[in-house]
Amino acid sequence: MLKGKTAFITGTNRGIGKAILEEFAKNGANIVAHARQETSEFTQIISEFSQKYGVDIMPIYFDLSDKEAMKLAIKGLYSKKIPINILVNNAGVTHNTLFQMTSEKILRDEFDINVFSVYLLTQYLLKIMLNNTPCSIINMSSISGLRGDVGRSVYGMTKAAIHSLTQSLAVELGAKGIRVNSIAPGFIQTDMMNLMSRDIIENNIQKSALKRIGKVEDVAQTAVFLASDKSSYITGQIIRVDGGM
Repeated sequence: MLKGKTAFITGTNRGIGKAILEEFAKNGANIVAHARQETSEFTQIISEFSQKYGVDIMPIYFDLSDKEAMKLAIKGLYSKKIPINILVNNAGVTHNTLFQMTSEKILRDEFDINVFSVYLLTQYLLKIMLNNTPCSIINMSSISGLRGDVGRSVYGMTKAAIHSLTQSLAVELGAKGIRVNSIAPGFIQTDMMNLMSRDIIENNIQKSALKRIGKVEDVAQTAVFLASDKSSYITGQIIRVDGGM
C-alpha cells in the first residue's frame, strides 16, 4: 500500500512508533526513522526490518525538545535530497498527575514535546513535502483529547491542541495536495500499561464495546491506511482507535 513512498516517523524505538515502523516497512515504504538517541537495540531493529521487508530505513537522532538539533537534522535531509511523502508525528510524553499537584514544569514539558515540537517539525518538513505531493500527515493523538480523564488534564489539553492543528492544517494544505488526519488511540497494550494495576486495566476493558485491550498493530494499521492512497478523500479527521470506548 505504501510502495514508492518515503515516510518520516518520530518515536520509532518502542511501542506504537515501533509498530508503525514495521507496518510501513511491511507495506513497502522507505522510512526515515526517528529516535532520541542511538542504541544497539534500535540499530538491530532497523537492520532487521530493512532486510526482512526489502526497504531502506535511515535512522535520524535528535531530542524533540532541542529545536536546534531538530533543525540541523532536517537540513541534513535537504542536502541528501530525500523526498518525504508521509509524516507521522508519533512521539509524545505524558504525566499522570492530579490537577492540583501538576507543576508548571510538567505543563511546559508536555506542551514542548506534544505540541510545539509537532508544530515546528511539520513546518520544517513541509518545505520538502510540498515538492513531493500528494502527501499525508498523521498526528498521533489520544482519546484524552476528546474526553476528560482523571490525572491527565495537561495531556488532554495537548492532544486537544493537536486536534485543532490537524483540522486547521487540513483546510490550509488540502489544495496543495496534502492531507492531514489524527489517530486517537484508546487503551493500547504498551510498556506504560505494565505500570498500571489490574483494577485499572479491567475497568478500561469493561468500558470498551469490544471488551479487549487494543494492540499496537491496531493503531499501526490505521496509520498505514491514512498514509496510503486508499484514504485519498479523507482529511481533517480524528480517527478513534479505541474499541468503542
